[in-house]
Amino acid sequence: MQDKILIIEDEERIARFVELELTHEGYVAHKAADGLEGLEKAVGGGYSLILLDVMLPHINGMEVLRRLRQHPPPAGDTPVIMLTARDATTDKVYGLDGGANDYVTKPFAIEELLARIRALLRKKSSALTCRGVSLDPERRTVSANGREIDLTRREFDLLRHLMENKDIVQRRETLLTRVWGYDYSGETNSVDVYIRYLRAKIEEPLGMKLIHTVRGVGYVVRD
Repeated sequence: MQDKILIIEDEERIARFVELELTHEGYVAHKAADGLEGLEKAVGGGYSLILLDVMLPHINGMEVLRRLRQHPPPAGDTPVIMLTARDATTDKVYGLDGGANDYVTKPFAIEELLARIRALLRKKSSALTCRGVSLDPERRTVSANGREIDLTRREFDLLRHLMENKDIVQRRETLLTRVWGYDYSGETNSVDVYIRYLRAKIEEPLGMKLIHTVRGVGYVVRD
């Protein structure tokens, strides 16, 4: 299956150039010329990766990134490379802290951009592992010590987020935003309920400890 890449860029010359290069490399490339259009496509388009300019009409790239990261997976977890004419360290830090996976400053060499795209796509497609548990994001399968475990969509998305942030404590509020979605209006103890489901399906049958509780804060997966 060909990877789909969304280019959110208001400079038509740059967008068209990148689109042609991506197509030549075998990707399916789509374009959006402003922040609102780009966000709409990013959320509903099933993209493998997004190239996101910072200076955009209507809403800027940082706001597009912020809103995108509030959506549940898979859209909310789509890898994002920021494209910008700004090269100040503070701008890069702001983008990366906001959820960007990489940062490329204009003018850029297309070979470098393509290499960064390949690296992120390899990382995205690789399985996540921890303490004998293996999670495949592409096939949406989970196995523990070689035995496949049947998880619901919500259980899978929760475990995936925890494993992608291994050794980083995740607050309940963060998990609700990233897994349930920013507009979720249910009970906040939903996280605790689904953690119990995961422990019952993975930890108890295998006699192992994967998900740790950090009292008063949230949860973390540790090797």
